[in-house]
Amino acid sequence: MSSWLSEREHRLVDGAEKLEFDSPVPTQIVSNGEYLPPKQSPKQKQVEERIKEMADENAKYLGMSRRQFLQTSCGMATAFLAMKEVYGTDVFRVSEAEARDPEMMLERTNALAGQFIFDDQTHFLRDDFAHEAILGLGEFAAEHWNPKLKEEGLSLERYKFENYIRELWYNSDTKMALLSGAPFDDPSWWLLGNDQIIRARDMINDFAGSRRMLGHSVITPGQDGWMEEADRAMSELKPNSWKSYTIGDPLSPSKWPWRLDDEELMYPFYEKSLKAGINTICIHKGLLPPDYEQSFAGVWEYATVWDVGKAAQDWPEMNFVIYHSALRPFLELPDQAWAEYEQTGDIKWASDLARIPEEFGVTNVYGELGSTFANSAVAHPRFSAAFIGTLVKGLGADHVVWGSDTVWYGSPQWQIEAMRRLEVPEDMQAKYDLPSLGGENSLTKQAIFGLNSSRIYDLTMDTATNLPDMPTFSEDRLAQLAAEHREVEGPTNKRYGYVRTA
Repeated sequence: MSSWLSEREHRLVDGAEKLEFDSPVPTQIVSNGEYLPPKQSPKQKQVEERIKEMADENAKYLGMSRRQFLQTSCGMATAFLAMKEVYGTDVFRVSEAEARDPEMMLERTNALAGQFIFDDQTHFLRDDFAHEAILGLGEFAAEHWNPKLKEEGLSLERYKFENYIRELWYNSDTKMALLSGAPFDDPSWWLLGNDQIIRARDMINDFAGSRRMLGHSVITPGQDGWMEEADRAMSELKPNSWKSYTIGDPLSPSKWPWRLDDEELMYPFYEKSLKAGINTICIHKGLLPPDYEQSFAGVWEYATVWDVGKAAQDWPEMNFVIYHSALRPFLELPDQAWAEYEQTGDIKWASDLARIPEEFGVTNVYGELGSTFANSAVAHPRFSAAFIGTLVKGLGADHVVWGSDTVWYGSPQWQIEAMRRLEVPEDMQAKYDLPSLGGENSLTKQAIFGLNSSRIYDLTMDTATNLPDMPTFSEDRLAQLAAEHREVEGPTNKRYGYVRTA
């Protein structure tokens, strides 16, 4: 994982692995390095203390240590109960019985085992990534949250292929994933090259004996040779979709920002892409540092959705998947973002995205949830409900897609559980005219988790099970290894990334 943070911001953060308490659900915002996370709020600290208290009591009841208990599904339920109690809201649907009844939780787990979960945004680092700044996370890791790191050794392996497989498929209910990358003005910062993404895709699918992974090719519009590289990808690599940043470079103001609706630059590309059978482009929007108007002066507007509507209108056969759903970064205190929503009913940049279908009369714009759902759920559950509810209301339940930004944050399982349990409380439904999200396996949840992506990527689905046409789990080698891993090692609550300490 690379660091987007400035030298000053690095002095304000530490590695998430260094946290003393390995909660099933993070108790403060974890940044993937693309933005400076806010400090742990008083309520988040209260949640953390309440999880400890409840875990100690429930672990004793079940004859376990607290650490063992927190790694179980009952421990996960306990974390959501603590959030429900502290925040005083029924955003996350959970009962007290779930925290003490392993048989109930096993029955629930088995009932959801077939749920199709397609992760639309995943990452790992190439083996020869050379920037020493990345080692900061490893150096932060050993002291508190996971002392075993000292025994295992500190290295970049946590952000590379093997751990990616472990966290994504062994430690979560994810069934399929899209492997992504990111462009930088300095090519040596690229996380993975286009050839490496496609090789990884093909290797995983060959190994598993089923179609488990899709892959991006990254484009850099405006840079020398970018169209030639796109042509090569279309003819040789055959990516499933494209990935790019209209802001150009996530590290600093780029020399090459661009717009989706640039008729001279992008429209010839869309035409070529459609002829090649690639009809989806995934674009990073939002998630700039809180001081974006200064640190990204002159280019920050390229991270808004100002260019999406016209491009989608002009190219109705092209799918425009907006990563992070364009959510602007939280202000210093997440409560401020909630207060702004209460006053205006508007979520900066994300509401702009949600209005595009009505304003432009289009049906080819999607909102993706990587990082933004995870962090809003941790920072302010009611805001998170407002965020998801706003997207579902504006874009439609059939135009919101699941993504976790794995492997930056460790296993995405807690995010999956949070979405399963998420509901827009009735008072918010009435006040803000937001839709209900339904239960853990409602049609809305199924659509977000996987059915929408299956439509985008034209996956052949079994109409009886709502699952892609793939070998049964007993025939899938990846599933076999995942089952063995869970039986021997079980899940972990490791987090990777940055948390605010000053």
